[in-house]
Amino acid sequence: MRIIVHKAKCQGHARCSAQAPDVFKLDDEGYILPGDIEVAEGEQLLASRGARSCPERALELDPTPAARVVPDAIEPRVWRA
Repeated sequence: MRIIVHKAKCQGHARCSAQAPDVFKLDDEGYILPGDIEVAEGEQLLASRGARSCPERALELDPTPAARVVPDAIEPRVWRA
């Protein structure tokens, strides 16, 4: 999951960081730092709550999973009874 940051919309309420301080990094004045945020698997729920808590809608949820490396050849498992 990725969070798209619309920095120009941020008004410094810091509600996002109150929900997920490890995900949302703020500057000294309480404004979100620029750049989209890649959310780790275990932090998705809190990150989602933080993004939805923004009254200015400065944070947009992108549920598209991050690109993953997939091996060229995956051997099927053989189950034996």
